[in-house]
Amino acid sequence: MALPGTSDQAPPADAGFRRQLGLLDSTMIVIGSMIGSGIFIVSADMSRQIGSAGWLLAAWVLTGILTVTGALSYGELAGMMPRAGGQYVYLREAFSPLSGFLYGWTLFLVIQTGTIAAVAVGFARFTGVFLPSVSETIYLIPPIHITSGYAVSLSTAQLLGVAVIAFLTWTNMQGLRYGKIVQNIFTTAKTGGLLGLIAAGLVLGWNHVAVEANFSNAWQARGVDAIAPGLTAASVFGLFIAICVSQTGSLFSADAWNNITFTAGEVINPRRNIPLSLALGTSTVILLYLLTNAAYLVTLPIESIQHAPSDRVATATLQHVFPVAGAALMALAIMISTFGCMNGLILAGARAYFAMARDGVFFRRAGVLNRAHVPGWALAAQGVWAVLLVLPRTHDSRTGAYGNLYSNLLDYVISAALIFYILTIAAVFRLRRIRPDAERPYRAFGYPAFPAFYILGAATILLVLFIYRPATTWPGLAIVMLGLPVYYWFRHE
Repeated sequence: MALPGTSDQAPPADAGFRRQLGLLDSTMIVIGSMIGSGIFIVSADMSRQIGSAGWLLAAWVLTGILTVTGALSYGELAGMMPRAGGQYVYLREAFSPLSGFLYGWTLFLVIQTGTIAAVAVGFARFTGVFLPSVSETIYLIPPIHITSGYAVSLSTAQLLGVAVIAFLTWTNMQGLRYGKIVQNIFTTAKTGGLLGLIAAGLVLGWNHVAVEANFSNAWQARGVDAIAPGLTAASVFGLFIAICVSQTGSLFSADAWNNITFTAGEVINPRRNIPLSLALGTSTVILLYLLTNAAYLVTLPIESIQHAPSDRVATATLQHVFPVAGAALMALAIMISTFGCMNGLILAGARAYFAMARDGVFFRRAGVLNRAHVPGWALAAQGVWAVLLVLPRTHDSRTGAYGNLYSNLLDYVISAALIFYILTIAAVFRLRRIRPDAERPYRAFGYPAFPAFYILGAATILLVLFIYRPATTWPGLAIVMLGLPVYYWFRHE
């Protein structure tokens, strides 16, 4: 597991990048990309599925174990292949160029850009707490219906989301220095905000009634939603299924830690600093997430968490502590968190498309660095597509309500993203076999047991999702498979 000092020389494919990301910067990218808005919301849905304080915390512990185990395993691949593109490169080298492309295709089409779009509109929604004119129901261009279920619109909230994506894309095109300054400032601020929420809940908000209600019967499910007809967390098997299904929320909230691997061409001493940043960043975030959920549970009864307005559990927690200013404080904290999260996603994602373009499986211009030594064209392409994902709306003809297309797409690809994570951890085993003599400055902690545990745990969750959530899993595979003709088009262009 040693991490000796190694050469900073960039691999040939990364020539032109400037190595400006130290260990602190890299760790800030890990933390900042992970903490978005999910931790402030998803515990409501998880608690409706699981129904008890003890098992809710257990579900987050499982998320933490899987996340940290995955990150520690990725560290071996990052140290072995410290190249721009990260996970795309690992899949390409371990399995085939096609497997790497399908990951990169899904990353560009939905995973990275869809998340950027979702976080941008989330930022705008909470801005609306301070500026009521920013709303998803105040339109500059009212919904124009394309089909009965889909429309295109431009609300003031969508406009602000578009503007923030454009601004952060532009700042990152000016050079890595600007991107990392924004990342470090906002990650520090959002971490401080999360610590403030934890302190407010655990110290100022300690509610003896909630503690008694939640922990006197900590393992007894109550108020749960049915996972399938006749199946709830009230039974042992139902509880197992509920915990697996609930991982879609918690794992998604703890996702994007792999983004630092995309920037390997710009990390100082990447063979040492990327594995360390993965370990430090994921461990820090998981600890914060566990403490945050503990703060929820000592402040609010489980029933109040399950039925928090719009699932905003963090807002309900702060309103319990600060009845007058709680909603505004939480809105400000989420605005800071989402802004920093967007910056990290925008900064990192373009480096994966750069690597794909260098391999001839993405638009050639994405593989060119601008005068600021960053992939400017790839940043712009990512920004344009993310903006386009902000504009389409889903429409429920029964209620007349409008949703967001990117939300559906992200639901669809959660399972696909999990498949790519499993394959990447499996790459540790495969590369040990086919490249036994390759330089490995860091070896996966607990190999082979820990990587195998990740594969087994993630595969179990994935199987449950395919059985009990088919409407949001099988379409994800379809999105991935759409990349097949695109791959062959790029190869024969």
